[in-house]
Amino acid sequence: MTALDTQIAALLRRVAAEAILPRYQTLAAHEVIAKAVNDMVTIADTEAEVLLAEGLAGILPEAAIVGEEAVHADPTLSARLDSGLCWIIDPVDGTNNFAAGKPPFGIILALSDGGETQSGWIYDPLQDRLCIAHKGKGAFVNGERVMARPTGETPPIAAISTVFLDPAARAAVQQRIAPFYTLVDIPRCAAEQYPRLALGVNDISVFERTLPWDHAAGVLFVNEAGGMAARPDGSAYRTDQHGQKGLFAASSPALFEEFVKRSSAAS
Repeated sequence: MTALDTQIAALLRRVAAEAILPRYQTLAAHEVIAKAVNDMVTIADTEAEVLLAEGLAGILPEAAIVGEEAVHADPTLSARLDSGLCWIIDPVDGTNNFAAGKPPFGIILALSDGGETQSGWIYDPLQDRLCIAHKGKGAFVNGERVMARPTGETPPIAAISTVFLDPAARAAVQQRIAPFYTLVDIPRCAAEQYPRLALGVNDISVFERTLPWDHAAGVLFVNEAGGMAARPDGSAYRTDQHGQKGLFAASSPALFEEFVKRSSAAS
């Protein structure tokens, strides 16, 4: 691990120990708020984001900071993603799971520069699993380099969320894509879904919403592990693509290309 990784790892574990794990399975009703349909925030999210932002400001003070909950309160903060160094924080990814008192959930951090992700960290505090990726330098899990591997299953295993799809798109998935894949439930947690692609659990993941705090670190992790995560047209995912939808990720470039062909036929 680099010196930066060591600092980030210590920060992640401290924040998990102070703000997240003490509230796991102990949340009171008033400590959980619905921001929107299928979108919750808890006191653990807000307190963890404050601690993470403070810690990151000390590690790299020249970088701007964009946190999920801060943007929810003030959407104009997203403009910080467009230029220069920027920390991107998801303090509790998988909040719906966390609020229900069940795994998986995690902390996601990314460092971008001019809209391009340079580094990412995905931490699962229950497993003490830390996934790290730096652009051009590979992907690592708890210090060990990993290479993405397909499940080897026939048909391939695809985790596809239809929660945010309109009825026509949902029907197309069932009619044109489902026959060629084993569809499995998504974990509702990007901090778990991306590692599954590198660790031989899933072959394909599809995302409709592509907010940077959910996806910047995971896309980099999968690509640095030798898989492929990109927009459906093959273009690179960027953190400054505000409001753009659609993202495919696969445990190999071949599986990515095959899924693109299937999904194009379904559209």
